[in-house]
Amino acid sequence: MAESSEQRLRESRPLIYRPPPRWYFWTALGTALGIHLVAVVASQRREAPPVDLPPQPPQVVEATLAPPEATPPPEDIPIPEPPPPPEIQPEFVEERTPPPRQPQNAQKFTPIKSPGPMSMSRAKALALYAPRPQYPYEARSRHVTGSGVIVCTVDSGSGSVTGCSVSSSTGSSILDNAATSAFRQWRFRPGTLSKVNIPITFTMTGASY
Repeated sequence: MAESSEQRLRESRPLIYRPPPRWYFWTALGTALGIHLVAVVASQRREAPPVDLPPQPPQVVEATLAPPEATPPPEDIPIPEPPPPPEIQPEFVEERTPPPRQPQNAQKFTPIKSPGPMSMSRAKALALYAPRPQYPYEARSRHVTGSGVIVCTVDSGSGSVTGCSVSSSTGSSILDNAATSAFRQWRFRPGTLSKVNIPITFTMTGASY
């Protein structure tokens, strides 16, 4: 009975509005702000629709390569000079007798002076170098032949021919020049002769003397 009476008293009391606590308000406000921020971020992350751009011409870029820097040559490192070898003195000194002095007026050889030009038969035995004259092609093509005598002057000291002259012409200046140019190259034994007569004959087969 006591419980029923207390319940009746409670029900008979007037109802009074009580506001909710403040933390309800701040919690609701923070939740709303959080939802709003999430929505803003999600909208920004959406990809923009692709835009079709007109084709652009290819661009050419000219690039100039700088030349590589030259590597400086390595510095020359001076090499120290080797020490001089020790002087070795011989155990004995060989005595050498100086050669006897020759008189100043003495000559190495005495040239043989011939009264006239030497014959060809004797000159051949004394010749050291005697090339044969060449038969010129111009004279061979014309069938030019002939015989003559060439006089050569010889240096008695060296044996070389110093000059040649035509004593008897072959009848052709071409053949005479071929003979003299060949005889100027002759060389004899030094001190054996000073002048020699050289007969020369040109035929279609060649030169002979």
